[in-house]
Amino acid sequence: MQDVIIVGGGLAGLSAAASLAKQGKSVTLLERGQLGGRAVTLKLKDFSFNFGAHAIYGRDTSILQNLEKELNIHINWKDFNPNKAKYDIGHELTDVPANIKGLFRTKILKSTDKLQFTFNIFKTMISVEKGKEHVSIKKWMDDRHINDDVKKMMLTLASSNFFTSEPEKIPSTVYFNYYRKLFKTNKPVAYVGGGWQSLIQQFVTVIEENGGTIITKQKVDEVEVAGDKVISVSSKGQKYRAKEFIFAIPPKELKKVFESTTISHYMEHYAQYEPSYVFVYDIALKERIEVPYTYIYNQEEKMFITDISYYDETCVPENGQLLQAIAYMKPEDVGNKLTTEAIQNKIEEMYDKHFNGWRELLVVPRISKRAMAQEISWNMKQSPMPVVIPNLRNTYFSGDWCEGEGQLSELSFTSAYKATSMILEK
Repeated sequence: MQDVIIVGGGLAGLSAAASLAKQGKSVTLLERGQLGGRAVTLKLKDFSFNFGAHAIYGRDTSILQNLEKELNIHINWKDFNPNKAKYDIGHELTDVPANIKGLFRTKILKSTDKLQFTFNIFKTMISVEKGKEHVSIKKWMDDRHINDDVKKMMLTLASSNFFTSEPEKIPSTVYFNYYRKLFKTNKPVAYVGGGWQSLIQQFVTVIEENGGTIITKQKVDEVEVAGDKVISVSSKGQKYRAKEFIFAIPPKELKKVFESTTISHYMEHYAQYEPSYVFVYDIALKERIEVPYTYIYNQEEKMFITDISYYDETCVPENGQLLQAIAYMKPEDVGNKLTTEAIQNKIEEMYDKHFNGWRELLVVPRISKRAMAQEISWNMKQSPMPVVIPNLRNTYFSGDWCEGEGQLSELSFTSAYKATSMILEK
């Protein structure tokens, strides 16, 4: 019997398996498809395209820093340059207030508004401002009569960090918990050099070198529960038994595998939640278009372009350039042909405006009209799934739909880290 069975080989499952194997636990990881989940690096015509949100926020306080040391892996960090970040405000570009220099140079806020915005940051950092339970960030700002420009700035920040077109719906407590940590960091945004694949491969190496087993093309279709414990999972007629179980698969899959158990209603609840979707439009160019910025955010349209190859030169051939545009989508936008066509046209217009000549240099585009940024969108009607539930004593859950710190991939890593820590403490 194994110490731990992990179901799901995305970032959460892989990091959990690596941590446990490194600590001497016998581990088997079961993955129905390819390793990495939504975090995938795809090679097209010598360009490396990353699927899944691959920016790491607050990397100097990120759980990945812990994993780097504990697993003895190397992450080739590529830190974002805030001085090359701009807001498109229609008639001109202005600095993003990502640091003190940007705050005082930006034209998006008046001088008095900058003081109010800075004061709100200060209160958040020293934990004076924590938000209010069951109150959205919009209502919190309305109740305090926050200036419209400052309000817009606070929502713009949230839109980009939470990957949402509806930042006003974020719970105020979630908003301030997130920014309390981010405002204290010295490395607000970073990318993983070599893309997700470099990190995934290092997790795999740690697992295998420490006696762990990875089985792909192994879809778990049933869970066996006895009393308050999971005793086995089944795949293709074979049962896998262990002392502890970590399920790193999304709620909709959990609903299916736990269907015949007494906690199926619990999974049903989270399976109904709406994900957060974005429209992704990457373009690979045979030559660089030199511009004085690497990040452009259009406030009005809630879309941005990042020069990925500026930060990670390994993703392009010599002299090439890889640009990524992301537009945040509302639930009603997903699958709407007219809306997605309009979004694509606006992105192309944004490329025309800020990277003139890209059409003539285009090698290959990559378009995803409904890319899932996060399994559960943060709003007042949805809350993350706990890492543990009282009904099952030997079972844990991890992924970006679970309780943890940060957003996006950080939620996957922190929920997995919490699950493994609880197992190791037993």
